[in-house]
Amino acid sequence: MPHPDNRGASAEGSRPLQGVLVVALEQAVAAPYCSSRLADAGARVIKIERREGDFARGYDRAVHGESSYWVWINRGKQSVVLDVKKADDLALLERMLSQADVFLQNLAPGATDRLGIGSAALRERYPRLITCDISGYGDDGRLFGLKAYDLLVQAESGLIAVSGAAGQGTESLGRIGVSLCDITAGMNALIGIQQALLQRQRTGRGSAVKVSLFGSAAELMAVPYLQTRYGGQAPQRVGLRHPTIAPYGAFTCADGRDLVISIQNEREWADFCRVVLRRPELLEDPRCSGNAARVANRGFVDGVVAEVFAAEPSGAIVDRLTEAQTAYGSVNSVHDLIEHPQLRTRRMPVAGRMVEVPASPWSVEWEGQGFAPAPALDAQGDTIRAEFAPWPEAVER
Repeated sequence: MPHPDNRGASAEGSRPLQGVLVVALEQAVAAPYCSSRLADAGARVIKIERREGDFARGYDRAVHGESSYWVWINRGKQSVVLDVKKADDLALLERMLSQADVFLQNLAPGATDRLGIGSAALRERYPRLITCDISGYGDDGRLFGLKAYDLLVQAESGLIAVSGAAGQGTESLGRIGVSLCDITAGMNALIGIQQALLQRQRTGRGSAVKVSLFGSAAELMAVPYLQTRYGGQAPQRVGLRHPTIAPYGAFTCADGRDLVISIQNEREWADFCRVVLRRPELLEDPRCSGNAARVANRGFVDGVVAEVFAAEPSGAIVDRLTEAQTAYGSVNSVHDLIEHPQLRTRRMPVAGRMVEVPASPWSVEWEGQGFAPAPALDAQGDTIRAEFAPWPEAVER
């Protein structure tokens, strides 16, 4: 198993978002993903939860009794339970927002407006506040009020139409195996908030950030969209192949190991033919003269590659791929990922024990030695209620 990333951290106060207060009225994945990354960068994130808690707490019990989703995207936050339909708790939230830098929420469409804490109203009251609303389908349109969960948006946006195996019917379709729409929406919210913080430095005013799961998924679909709208043909599902590049896909070696290879240009194709396939005559074959011809004759091209790979053990094929400088990778399992030599992990306390969590994909000098724990439900409730008590009570304390 790879060693956790134990590089030392710089001083706590040097993290870029130190001193930024984020109030997050959030649940599930998209908004918590965003706020957890803000917390990683030093922001104080106060997570508002219902009495029963964020329902992501109960998605599974995989990590020493805690939800894997909860552990992943709620580290480093503070938890307070509020019933925002009650006047006292709503007033407490308002006092928190009066001091906040960022308000992040992903409630049902229109819910914050009905409570009197919609983004436009809040920024009128607190001009320096940055608001970020994450929704399923945006602020208007026919699907404005539709519930939006990740798989539903994968389907609605066409993502699953370009994923999965070749064939007809839903049995050939495949859900992308992680919560891609939620994660992308959270990333886009993070980008928007960081830009808004920079903009506030210049103007002194906060601004509104609005992100939708559908818009995030649609942006991911830009290439299939452009190919279909202006090229006249939608990309076909081709399983572990690339719809517009050949050869680019998975092939099985004689020992059963599956390798994915990618050819990106004609120089790579020439080296691949000479060194890996040992079929230099293919360079003169009109069926292989350029990527467009290889895609049109994919059956022939992939057939040649499959035949060569099937005749040799993976070690020999890897040696040839390395010599030819052909890009390749293994078709790995999750267990393979756990043992992968390139995997960076960081330690995090969960239920009184240390676990290893994949490290952030970026490496920065203010990283600490590990991740902060995810909070127990209402763990900081008393402290936060005292801190943001009405002014006379605060003076009394």
